[in-house]
Amino acid sequence: MTRRTVTRFAPSPTGLLHLGHAFAAFTAWRAAKTEDGRFLLRIEDIDPTRCKAEFDTALQHDLAWLGLVWDGPLRRQSEHMADYAAALARLEQAGLIYPCFCTRAAIKAEIARAGAAPHLSNEQPEPIYPGICRTLSAAERAARIAHGEVFALRLNVQAALTQTGPLDWHDRNRGRIKARPERFGDIVIARKEMPTSYHLAATLDDHVQGVNLVTRGEDLFEATHIHRLLQALLGLDTPAYAHHRLITDSSGRRFAKRDKALNLAALRERGVAPEAIIAALETGRLDPLLTG
Repeated sequence: MTRRTVTRFAPSPTGLLHLGHAFAAFTAWRAAKTEDGRFLLRIEDIDPTRCKAEFDTALQHDLAWLGLVWDGPLRRQSEHMADYAAALARLEQAGLIYPCFCTRAAIKAEIARAGAAPHLSNEQPEPIYPGICRTLSAAERAARIAHGEVFALRLNVQAALTQTGPLDWHDRNRGRIKARPERFGDIVIARKEMPTSYHLAATLDDHVQGVNLVTRGEDLFEATHIHRLLQALLGLDTPAYAHHRLITDSSGRRFAKRDKALNLAALRERGVAPEAIIAALETGRLDPLLTG
């Protein structure tokens, strides 16, 4: 018996939804509906300093206005911190987590001293952490925490891979992909002031919600290397993936909140019908929306 496809749209309520969000939501919704599946909504609001209740309400209104109605209750990450804490505790008990007291400036300085230039790219936006705090003794870690130093919790990726062995996943658009999380070094998995990270929360949520097809933008393709490792460590299901293209405006610039991209609320106020937006997303002809 073929499993029903379960997809999700997982926005962060840090601003109004724009056309890029609409395309991501529509892509997931269409995948579910064409395969007799379910389309879920998840609110990724683990950062209380940036996430706002008014944006949470607004994005739900925008999705309903577009006709992208989700199936069942939504999952709001801020209501499930205990789930993430339990997953983090499992990683800690396995000896795979350690506190890191380094600032970004300290990390860059350590890399420079080691003679390795911090090559930055779209695939590797941050310099790889060189493991400065990995070898601190338990006593020194405890003393620094007791002294009140700010710290992050990092995943010892090499130790983790020793436990899991080689990993891979399937992407509908690219085929079988070999997981290479070591390319990103010991990633931050939680912070003192935030008991989870995007990587940990999103990976666990997909499992809890029964998502078997993750549809998301190709800008998150590289994150899947990390998520596949977390799935193996925590005994979570591994979904299929479909990383879709990012839509752009007429100049080739991608839509983003930080660029104050044209949002759905503004289009609605201009009298643009939701059917026109859906048609534009299907055909990729966005110019009439941008210039109308």
